[in-house]
Amino acid sequence: MSLADLLNRLPADVASEKLAHCCGAMQWVQRVLAHRPFQDDGQLFGLAERLWWSLNEQQWREAFAAHPRIGDLESLRERFSATRNWASQEQAGVESASGQTLQQLTDGNRTYEERFGYTFIVCATGKSADRILQLLRDRLSHSPAQEFHVAAAEQWKITQIRLRRLVL
Repeated sequence: MSLADLLNRLPADVASEKLAHCCGAMQWVQRVLAHRPFQDDGQLFGLAERLWWSLNEQQWREAFAAHPRIGDLESLRERFSATRNWASQEQAGVESASGQTLQQLTDGNRTYEERFGYTFIVCATGKSADRILQLLRDRLSHSPAQEFHVAAAEQWKITQIRLRRLVL
């Protein structure tokens, strides 16, 4: 079954919940659902991306807030239980990191949040903890406007991966 077929067939409340697991921006979820039925996955993904990039800063921040901090495994287990399995898979490279690397990620996350005002967003799928740490450090040098756009692009990558996982 395709993703479009799945979302077309689900009751609105169930489809909304599934989409919210992919992206925490509720305006995006509502707008995607408002376009049902979808002809095919291509139409759905094209629409989903256009709708993502049409959101405002507050709505993007809502999506960012739906993510655990990279390397914060305790937070992942407790606060983000609805997306724990996906986030755990996405952060698999972090789970085997050394204590020192995890501490550096924790410190880097804190610095990032103080500088930019939101959680560090990175598409962690397939990345090692050391690579993520390097990306975090590199992105700390961005201007707030530049970084906000980078974080939004990373969120879109995560959303695409999660949308595809809905039908697996």
